[in-house]
Amino acid sequence: MTSEADVISVRGLSSAEVAERVASGRVNSNADVKTKTVGQIVAGHALTLFNAVNLALAVLVFFTGQYRNMLFLGVVFSNFAIGVFQEIRAKRMVDKLSILTRQDVRVIRDGKESAMPVGEIVQDDVVVLSRGDQIPADCVVISGTAAANESLLTGESDAIAKAPGSELLSGSFLDSGLVMARVTRVGQESYAASINAEAKYVKAVRSEIQDTLKMIIRFATVVMAPLGAALFVRTLGFTGETLNSAILSTVAALVGMIPQGLVLLTSTVFAIATTRLAQRKVLVQQQYCVETLARVDTLCLDKTGTITSGRMEVSRVVDAQGKAQGEAAAAAVEAASTIAHANEGDANETARSIIDYTGRHGVAPNGVVRTIAFDSSRKYSGCVTETGESLVMGAVQFVLGRDEGLGFSTVIAGFDDLERVLVIASVDGFDETGSIVGVPEVLGFVGIRDEIRDTAARTMAFFVEQGVELRVISGDDPRTVSAIAAEVGIPGAERYVDASTLSTSEELAAAVAEKRVFGRVTPQQKREMVGILQDMGRTVAMTGDGVNDVLALKRADCSVSMASGSAAARNVSEIVLADNDFAHMPEVVAEGRRSINNLERSASLFLVKTVFSAFVALICVVLPPYPFIPVQMTLISSAIIGIPSFVLALEPNHELVRGDFLARVLARSLPASVAITVSLLLAIVVGRILGFNFSQRSTVCTVLTALVGIALIVRISQPLTRLRVALLVVVAPIMALGCTVASPLFHMARPTVLLSTLEFVMGAAALALFFWLYNRSLEDLEHGGPLSSFVKRLEDFHVKPGIRRHTRS
Repeated sequence: MTSEADVISVRGLSSAEVAERVASGRVNSNADVKTKTVGQIVAGHALTLFNAVNLALAVLVFFTGQYRNMLFLGVVFSNFAIGVFQEIRAKRMVDKLSILTRQDVRVIRDGKESAMPVGEIVQDDVVVLSRGDQIPADCVVISGTAAANESLLTGESDAIAKAPGSELLSGSFLDSGLVMARVTRVGQESYAASINAEAKYVKAVRSEIQDTLKMIIRFATVVMAPLGAALFVRTLGFTGETLNSAILSTVAALVGMIPQGLVLLTSTVFAIATTRLAQRKVLVQQQYCVETLARVDTLCLDKTGTITSGRMEVSRVVDAQGKAQGEAAAAAVEAASTIAHANEGDANETARSIIDYTGRHGVAPNGVVRTIAFDSSRKYSGCVTETGESLVMGAVQFVLGRDEGLGFSTVIAGFDDLERVLVIASVDGFDETGSIVGVPEVLGFVGIRDEIRDTAARTMAFFVEQGVELRVISGDDPRTVSAIAAEVGIPGAERYVDASTLSTSEELAAAVAEKRVFGRVTPQQKREMVGILQDMGRTVAMTGDGVNDVLALKRADCSVSMASGSAAARNVSEIVLADNDFAHMPEVVAEGRRSINNLERSASLFLVKTVFSAFVALICVVLPPYPFIPVQMTLISSAIIGIPSFVLALEPNHELVRGDFLARVLARSLPASVAITVSLLLAIVVGRILGFNFSQRSTVCTVLTALVGIALIVRISQPLTRLRVALLVVVAPIMALGCTVASPLFHMARPTVLLSTLEFVMGAAALALFFWLYNRSLEDLEHGGPLSSFVKRLEDFHVKPGIRRHTRS
């Protein structure tokens, strides 16, 4: 009696049965992890505290009618546009990769075979799968045999034999064979989807620079409300200023406290870095990850696709005595070529590697009259040549038997742990089922191994030189992984462990602390291992290309995937290598270094304005009004901060990233901030004593700020280059013209003898104070003095429980 399952396996589902399953939701909807939508990207860049604060200040200025004082909004819009453009561009590139790698599936319905998209498959559909096809949903084989490669799911590169009744898991693909299979689980119920579902939580950006910016903006926002209110009331009620003047004066103080230019500069620098990397086939989906990778001190590598190419290669062919030269060895190579070419129509990775090898060596195959296809259950393939010779090639124990194979143990021992050994033999013939007839006569042995990327050793050497600790995490046999790791020069490669023997979290943590190579690792263990390293205070990068890597990629501080890997791996990674070449990683690190080191110098200029603006605003609550209006702050921001910071930030810079970003920035900026604050306090007091009007007092304050600012540029530009000298030559005249020729535009007083004398005397004193403080701050930073303690307390104020700071000394 024929069962319903038997009927389905013969004719497939009917149109009515398909419709019923579609109506009940049993459809293979795409369960991959998706990239962010355009709306999510726009919202992420628009709905920020930085934008909200600046918009509120702009609204206040708008009501005064002094629209030119709203120029600071240009920075806000530019920052927003750069961030959105860069992220949408990366999203579209990654989405395009997913479309290009998508394949239709052959499905049997109503007794007819047709091709259709993966998303239209329903439960109980019968699919036809052959070599190279990716499994679209979890299935059970109902006819045929095949070898499945499940490396994207398990990390193990060995082909798994599949016969009627065997399960095929979505995300794997067929290495050889042809099967018909019935779909058992679709959509969210499939194996790959169960792993992907765990990776769909929102991954927080881990960036020291972004954390610093957020801390400054949050701190300024907390201070702004009470300080701004006090300054506004004091200015309006006790100085006789008009409402509009009081608003402009207060907004000028508050705008100065927010490092708008630094936010824009950071976005611009990282956007340029991602553009440069895109030209090298490196797609950056999250711009701050360039910084994170430059700070990484631990790199977790997946073997397949990172160290190895994912392909197999023939390492050597020897005769029955283990010799690689001579007539016997040449006969073994010719026999291997004949067998591999005979199976070329359904060649697995092993056969393709032999075809490539013999082709390079100019070995032509003999003609064949019968082919014995590879069968995963018997582990060999063979052929009968036109001359009547029967040849077989396969696993030693399956071709020779366990006892006969022992006779060649010395020859086999000559192959290393990297190689999988196949025997080549002649036999009397094959029966109707393809089984060997007679006793095999050994012709030789062939060694097959994973193809190691040409650039792997050089890339590993780069990270070792930079002090980055390397760990290899794979689902493959730990001995094989260890041998490959040693081949490319990974330190401690001999310290390996089989993760399947680690049954508790404590055992896993102990292994992570001691070992460097991990085999038979499950997806959940990979994620846990990354977490253990992070709990040890390390900044961790993870590479991978399969569904089995998704959880670890999501957990890592910075994740890197190959374009040829699974869509889920690409979509959760910050960096995607479009040409699948891990050798680009040093270029990514170099871009990160240039960005961080240059931003560190430029940030010093921006924080000067933030700090002195806050202190001067506090002083002006007692001695109103605030000595600047927004347009004057725009002049200072442009000439002393904006132009120099952009020039310095785009210079080449390959120095190691050292120390804490905030500490090094404050060591440069605080001396200037203190010198400016002290000199402006004296200028306000002396100006009041001498009876200066607001325009005269603001002119003196602008000049003093410019002098100290230029001095800071000189110090952070050491050693001076032609470009930096040219920068100083440009900046100084801009400020001079702004304070003289363009003084009406910036509401500054014309020079007088008394005004110029005061500017000269107070400027000299301000510069002397700045240079003394600057030298002291650098000594303090080097020896861990009060400045370092202050930064630590500042970080403790900013960092929430459970959020780690990433520092690297």
